[in-house]
Amino acid sequence: MDVQKKSFLRASGSKKTIVTSPSRSYNMSRIRSKNTKVEMLLRSALWAKNIRFRIHPDKVMGSPDIFIAKYRLVIFIDGDFWHGYNWAATRERLKSNKEFWIAKIERNMQRDEQVNLYFAEKGFTVMRFWEHQIKTRLKECVNQVMLYIESSKIGVIPNKE
Repeated sequence: MDVQKKSFLRASGSKKTIVTSPSRSYNMSRIRSKNTKVEMLLRSALWAKNIRFRIHPDKVMGSPDIFIAKYRLVIFIDGDFWHGYNWAATRERLKSNKEFWIAKIERNMQRDEQVNLYFAEKGFTVMRFWEHQIKTRLKECVNQVMLYIESSKIGVIPNKE
């Protein structure tokens, strides 16, 4: 790929590179929405506990990261930035292209709510984990899924709150 970059000297004498549209586009294309590292962490931990599931089923609304039809469980792994974790603070820290990012992330948050309502109406339980939760507290996330599955086996679904 032919990446165009412009370099100039700052007043301090250090060099700064401005990323142009083609290279920014290339960088953004490298960001994955499926099979991310945190998703793979949770999936491999669940698989190790003998929890079997489908990933990204095509015919299911919202393309959940993990889908367990037997227990009517849908799991989403939300990226902290893309889905608005701590949105009030993050929103204020945005510097470039602020209007675009605010609109995009707020649309993602609205879509997340619509998907949650859809699955609730269909009788599914939706679990959403933030990427930082999986990175720092993977065992707790897995235990939450295990608790739900064990409870649903005996017919007692834990309270969602």
